[in-house]
Amino acid sequence: ELVSCVGWTTADELYSCSDDHQIMKWNPLTSETTRVVKLPDEIYPIDLHWFPRSIGGKKQSHAESFVLTSSDGKFHLISKLGRVEKSVEAHCGAVLAGRWNYEGTALVTVGEDGQVKIWSKSGMLRSTLAQQGSPVYSVAWGPDSEKVLYTSGKQLIIKPLQPNAKVLQWKAHDGLILKTDWNSVNDLILSAGEDCKYKVWDSYGRLLYSSQLQEYPITSIAWAVDGELFAVGSFNTLRLCDKTGWSYALEKPNTGSIFNISWSIDGTQLAGACGNGHVIFAHIVEQRWEWKNFEITLIKRRTMKVHNVINDAEDSLEFRDRVIKASLDYGYLVVSTSLQCYVFSTKNWNTPLIFDLKEGTVSLILQAERHFLLVDGGGLYLYSYEGRLISSPKYPGMRTDILNAQTVSLSNDTLAVKDKADEKVIYIFEALSGKPLGDGKPLTHKTEIVEIALDQKGLTSERKIAFIDKNRDLYITSVKRFGKEQKIVKIGTMVQTLAWNDTSNILCGIQDTRFTVWYYPNTVYVDKDLLPKTLYEKDGSEFSKNPQIVSFVGNQITIRRADGSLVHLNISPYPGILHDYVRASHWEDAVRLCRFVKDQSLWACLAAMAVANKDMTTAEIAYAAIGEIDKVQYINSIKELPSRESRMAHMLLFSGNTQEAETLLLQSGLIYQAIQVNINLYNWDRALELAVKHKTHVDTVLAYRQKFLEDFGKKETNRRFLQYAEGVSV
Repeated sequence: ELVSCVGWTTADELYSCSDDHQIMKWNPLTSETTRVVKLPDEIYPIDLHWFPRSIGGKKQSHAESFVLTSSDGKFHLISKLGRVEKSVEAHCGAVLAGRWNYEGTALVTVGEDGQVKIWSKSGMLRSTLAQQGSPVYSVAWGPDSEKVLYTSGKQLIIKPLQPNAKVLQWKAHDGLILKTDWNSVNDLILSAGEDCKYKVWDSYGRLLYSSQLQEYPITSIAWAVDGELFAVGSFNTLRLCDKTGWSYALEKPNTGSIFNISWSIDGTQLAGACGNGHVIFAHIVEQRWEWKNFEITLIKRRTMKVHNVINDAEDSLEFRDRVIKASLDYGYLVVSTSLQCYVFSTKNWNTPLIFDLKEGTVSLILQAERHFLLVDGGGLYLYSYEGRLISSPKYPGMRTDILNAQTVSLSNDTLAVKDKADEKVIYIFEALSGKPLGDGKPLTHKTEIVEIALDQKGLTSERKIAFIDKNRDLYITSVKRFGKEQKIVKIGTMVQTLAWNDTSNILCGIQDTRFTVWYYPNTVYVDKDLLPKTLYEKDGSEFSKNPQIVSFVGNQITIRRADGSLVHLNISPYPGILHDYVRASHWEDAVRLCRFVKDQSLWACLAAMAVANKDMTTAEIAYAAIGEIDKVQYINSIKELPSRESRMAHMLLFSGNTQEAETLLLQSGLIYQAIQVNINLYNWDRALELAVKHKTHVDTVLAYRQKFLEDFGKKETNRRFLQYAEGVSV
């Protein structure tokens, strides 16, 4: 008889239920199959879902059971050994789907009677969430277990558990929707319909991808746990797709319709419940990683092929267990298998460094130049390339299973994590100690943040983080904060995707239809008006909609278009060379380079870099080259100032840091200059306050104020000035 549902208990054990009333247990490694139990004849199983295994890193004993929904209107809680612990009357007509939430504290069931019901862990009815006139075929929990997504004919509905909260509903297909799934890592929704299409949506109901018309109705669809891939099942068809919708592979097995797809917990294999009574197993192979001249392919579950494109040398890497995740960057290949982690240097493929993993399933590997980060169900672990555990940062309410490359970023000295509980907050840690950076307060933005990225080079004290918020605005801010609130500055709008360069602090992104490179993003803190001059922009219409930047290595940028094809772009190598010169304080070479290239944007970068590093001579040359005469004059006037402190203060003024300039002048005892600065900026109250506080130059302030009022033909209205004017003869 047809197999209706399948579900993995561990990475190597699968249970399946069929209309022949049997529950079978499979082990794809040893190819063993055993019958667990034969159900009573009136139970025809429809859907099965295992109780979540690990919650917040703690293993649950309860994970030994699953919920099975059946056609007689009941759901059954069944232990791993096949004992029916409890059967609950749930719906009139068949119970079409049942799903545990991520914490395992609630169960949602939907039925032919059009009802959506929430049950407690032990099977007590908590509430009826919704009632409608048509059957509900599929249901899924939202990432935070606070909302439920279910089908209603051709519509998808997202309903929060709190009463009176806003319900989101939209028409998703032209035919009945048969299956839906919602991923907790990327927050995207899948839907599959009788109109022979499958679609990808975001959680606001906006369409991100719609497939071509397929030959048959789509009967099943499911996300891999980490949200990078999904699988689609139809009549004699199994398809593997990227999260953006394009297709990696299409298989045409002889299965009948595939009614249910379940991914294993490590995302390396999936199983399908087939209409002809078979269970189909599929393994993900042929993943590819590229870096500079190396191309690495996973050819079998435990074998990788390394191809060096320069000399056509090939190496084969064998592993003891199957490969789960891998990452290739900064001259190292890091591979995690089910029990161990391997670190290969690209200079020598023969002797990897191997260490054992505590938890097992690694869900994310991130690399920086000096170390790498492993993320698993239990926490964040930072390792050196020698295999030494450096630190394991923690933050309140940490859920590591939902982190991905957009929400975590690593550099040589800093680790940034975007929290799921409060989407406006970024936690920032010191990499070496794992402690929160600076005063320990996380970085908070005014709206929800979507993607974050740390720059890779330069001093720790100047580390910057770029992030995109949900309005698709790009902001940049400094990571180090001690007391003084660092400005968060907006540098781009409608930014789809971003990446920092690996060898210098150059940022690239795609905004709207333009591909943009910020050659020196730090300009916003030095001379804001210069920023537009330090950009490189090019038309990005060739990338179609929703492109993603895969990597930005050296001066080559790799972009993946929405149809899955890769586009390689090269940018000018000169800004990178300029960054290197400035980092080594070779100002003459930097000027020589700019004179040789004769490019305005390069001169603008040099001007900003020189001001940031307080090198006035170079700044003067660079500003002159881009025709900013007023700034050249101001820099000249600064150079003629007598004391070093006042020069420094005027440099700060130049960058618009008036507060710091004033503090510096007061500390070095230059009271008159501090007062004069405020007068020049028309900060009258502050000028008077300083004069009175230091009992000096009150008359000067009053004189300037009087002249100012006369020039504009105004009367004095400020109470404090009137009060002092009486007592002082000017």
